Amino acid sequence: MPKTEYTFKRYEKKFLLGTAQYNKIIEQLGQRMEIDEYGMHTICNIYFDTDNFDLIRTSIEKPLYKEKFRLRSYGIPGNNDNIFAEIKKKFDGIVYKRRIAVKPPGIQGFLDGGEVLHEDFQIQREIHWFLHMYNPVPKVFIAYERVAFTDIEEPGLRITFDQNIRWRTTELDLCAGDEGQLILDDNKVVMEVKLPQAAPMWLASLLSEFKVYPNSFSKYGTCYKQHLLANAFAERTGKLC
Repeated sequence: MPKTEYTFKRYEKKFLLGTAQYNKIIEQLGQRMEIDEYGMHTICNIYFDTDNFDLIRTSIEKPLYKEKFRLRSYGIPGNNDNIFAEIKKKFDGIVYKRRIAVKPPGIQGFLDGGEVLHEDFQIQREIHWFLHMYNPVPKVFIAYERVAFTDIEEPGLRITFDQNIRWRTTELDLCAGDEGQLILDDNKVVMEVKLPQAAPMWLASLLSEFKVYPNSFSKYGTCYKQHLLANAFAERTGKLC
């Protein structure tokens, strides 16, 4: 059983791939890396924000420091599975993530200020401070299928590919299924390179060979700009977008 991590500190670079680029890169990565023990799996998220979407609006402006809060599950959770309550921060290009695991029956109690006795109390305090500071509410559900590659020779190097990225603003409950509308065309793939330091030369050469360049793509940010913002405008004006 793989060990669950609760704290992360790393660089993350995102790339938006077409189908041809994706197939070529997957073929090359298979010669140097291996698919992790999860294989292709579904990741489900509920992003929290203020009533006016202050958190994502700030994030889109690309400040030196930004933060967000979400609930995450791997697949549709049952009562004995974990839901992760996560704070994700980015400062000066470095991503920090801290999270705790809560069973579905206890998640609302935790969000309301309760404690999870078997978890790290410092992380719980940080999450509760965030919730008290911003008073965020569930805003959008986003799910996707992910496959991840790991490298034994480069500790900490991980490359993920996310497809079929979809969203909804109804049934904001991780236990309510993973259906939603597509955010991107179904031939687009989001690649993320996660690493503790600079990328190895072989990876930089591979990306250059296939003309793959960094893209500041954000799943929640794209959903907000392309869908949630338009819906909010329609609600205010009574016009359909």
